[in-house]
Amino acid sequence: MRHVIKLCWAAVASLTALVPAARADDYQLSHNQRISCSRGLAPGKLNTATCKSYTYLFNTKTSEYFRCQVSLALTRDNKEVINVQTDGGCTKKSRIFETDGKYDFDATETEPPNTNSFFGPGGYAVWAADVGAQKIRGCITISSGLGSDISKCLDMTFQ
Repeated sequence: MRHVIKLCWAAVASLTALVPAARADDYQLSHNQRISCSRGLAPGKLNTATCKSYTYLFNTKTSEYFRCQVSLALTRDNKEVINVQTDGGCTKKSRIFETDGKYDFDATETEPPNTNSFFGPGGYAVWAADVGAQKIRGCITISSGLGSDISKCLDMTFQ
């Protein structure tokens, strides 16, 4: 009898552990991280190299996403490294789809300075698909050069 009670408690405990996991949001990292670097010369023969990389973290349930960026700046002279600075963080963006579902996602962006960035530091494209239906939405965001970004999304049609 004790074995049956222990087995029942083990079953209840395992089901209880599964319930929050089933309701939890899943996150997906974009598959096309990029890095861009630039060099600069400063007075006194100092060299500075700055590298930036970005990625996107996507909530596959709600279609909310975060744009994440990391940067490293290295300053040196001919003999030694003088200064190393890092910075970064993630910025939350709005939902792509209005309702919860099961979504797939990818993103890419221009790397400034770039001839494709007419008004500012560039832009990015986000693609999201409802994996339970034949539904894809493409979104493009560009800098307006006037303080706020312009973002528009379009549902794809299938012919």
